[in-house]
Amino acid sequence: MKFFLDTANLDELKKGASWGIVDGVTTNPTLIAKEGRPIEEHLRMICDIVDGDISAEVVSTESAAMIREGLELSRIHKNIVVKCPCTVEGLKATKTLSSAGIRINMTLVFSAPQALLAAKAGASFCSPFVGRLDDIATPGMDLVRDIVQIYRNYSFPCEVLAASLRSPIHVVEAAKAGAHIGTMPYAVFTSLVKHPLTAIGLNKFLEDWEKANKEVGAKTAR
Repeated sequence: MKFFLDTANLDELKKGASWGIVDGVTTNPTLIAKEGRPIEEHLRMICDIVDGDISAEVVSTESAAMIREGLELSRIHKNIVVKCPCTVEGLKATKTLSSAGIRINMTLVFSAPQALLAAKAGASFCSPFVGRLDDIATPGMDLVRDIVQIYRNYSFPCEVLAASLRSPIHVVEAAKAGAHIGTMPYAVFTSLVKHPLTAIGLNKFLEDWEKANKEVGAKTAR
């Protein structure tokens, strides 16, 4: 499973990219707005940090405007993936843009029928929002499993991008479900490596090593 960071914060992206295992980035208008720069400038800066798929979302609601905006976004950098919402207008835009060779991440997907439509329209990625479904007492991970099965049944090339992952458990469950990609906030990403027994074990090894060195040094000094 590929790991994407769901952030537009440059400091977080630099720190995450330094691990060497970040495969891409997802952004949205809210995340970009927080950074206080023009969208084109900020997206270029993100592309300079992470060499992978960078999702940038349209803000228009009508297909013609989405298409114009998608074309503009795609010209910013070769790694830009245009995010379109799963609406009738978004599907129209996705079909047109994908037919022109522009990769689309269909976002705000909350049902299997929506995911099926996304793949039929030619989207390269489909983003089911796990956490937001959980918020309304609907198991979000069940949707990921359903989409993975449907795409496998018909060999759709569309990748399942599990979004709104809010904990390490979400990440593991998405991987078990067969999601191609998991996108997560930086805080969730960094929490994946943490385990109390790892810290305890490392401290014990270092203590033993230091003790052994002191004993060797004492014997040598005699």
